[in-house]
Amino acid sequence: MGGNVWATPPEPERPASVALRSAAPADIQQWMERIHRASREYSYSGSFVVWSSSGAMASSRIWHATDGKVQIERIEALNGSPRTVFRRDDLVRTFLPQAQMVKEEQRDMPGLFPHLPQAEGAALASHYQARVVGSERVVGQEADIVLLQPKDALRFGYRIWTARTSGLVVKLQTLGPQGRVLEQAAFSQLDFDAPPTVSQLAALMNDTRGFRVLTIPLAKTTAKDAGWQMRQPVAGFSPGDCYKREASSMPMAMALPPLQCIFSDGLATVSLFFEPYDAARHAREPRRMDMGATQTLAMKVAGDTWLTAVGEVPQETLRLLAEQVEPLR
Repeated sequence: MGGNVWATPPEPERPASVALRSAAPADIQQWMERIHRASREYSYSGSFVVWSSSGAMASSRIWHATDGKVQIERIEALNGSPRTVFRRDDLVRTFLPQAQMVKEEQRDMPGLFPHLPQAEGAALASHYQARVVGSERVVGQEADIVLLQPKDALRFGYRIWTARTSGLVVKLQTLGPQGRVLEQAAFSQLDFDAPPTVSQLAALMNDTRGFRVLTIPLAKTTAKDAGWQMRQPVAGFSPGDCYKREASSMPMAMALPPLQCIFSDGLATVSLFFEPYDAARHAREPRRMDMGATQTLAMKVAGDTWLTAVGEVPQETLRLLAEQVEPLR
C-alpha cells in the first residue's frame, strides 16, 4: 500500500524484534500492551483500506483523538453508501445521511482496525505462536512484522505490522490455511501532525441537526440469564458479553436479532445471534457464507430458534460453537 506521513510520534521504543525474541507469554503480553498503549496515547488522522479475498474492498478516513482520559474516533466511509461512525469510549453514533438518521448505541467495538482486542499474553500464547518475521516501511514508517500462527485449525493466523516509533498497528493481515491472505487492512496515509482534538470531534459527534436520532436500547446480560448454555466449551473461546435488543425500537430493514452473545479467544471474536425461527424467512438447512476472513453460519437449533454465527474464524469453529448451544432446562 502506498501512502505518506508528514510527522511521526517521538522517541522510538524497544522494537518488537527485542520484545518477542523468545515469544514467551510475558513477551507477547508486553507487545500487546504496547499496541494498546499506542491506541490510547496518540492522536492522529489518516486513511485506510480494507481488502478481502472475496473481492470486497472498502476505504475509510479516520480521525482519532485522546486527551489521556477520553478517546473519541470518527470513521467516514469513502465508498458505498455515505456513512460516518463516531465512537466515544463505548458510545457509538452512526450518521446515515441518505436516511437522515443517526443510530445511537452503547456497546463495545473491540478489534476494529487499527485497534486490537484487549488480550492476555498467557491466553494468546495458549493458542498462537508469535515470532518476528521481518520489518518493512509502511506509510513512511519503519514497522516490525509479527506473525501469530494458530496452534490448531479452529482459528486463523495474523501478520501484524506495528510502527517502531509508536507501536501503532499500521497494517494487519488475516491468514487462512497455508498462509493465504483472507483479509488485509492497512493505512494508506497517516498523519500525527496537527491531529484533531477531543473537543473538535465531540462537537461533530453531537451535531445531529437535520437528523432523526434513533437510540437502540441494549441491555447487558449473560447467556445463562438469557436461557442458553454451552454443553461443552470450544477450545479457547470464552464467553463474553451478551446483549439484548428491543426489536421494536428499530425499523424492520435495520433490525438485528434480539439476542447477541460474544465468544473470543483474545484475538478472534465470534458473535452468536438468536431469534425465533420463522419458516417464511429462514431455511430448513444450514446456510454458510464466506466473505474472506468473515465467515457466517446460520442454522436452526433447539427446535424453534434460528442461530446465526458470525466471526473471523474457520467454518468448523462456527459449527462447533453452534452445535454446543442448548437451552437451559
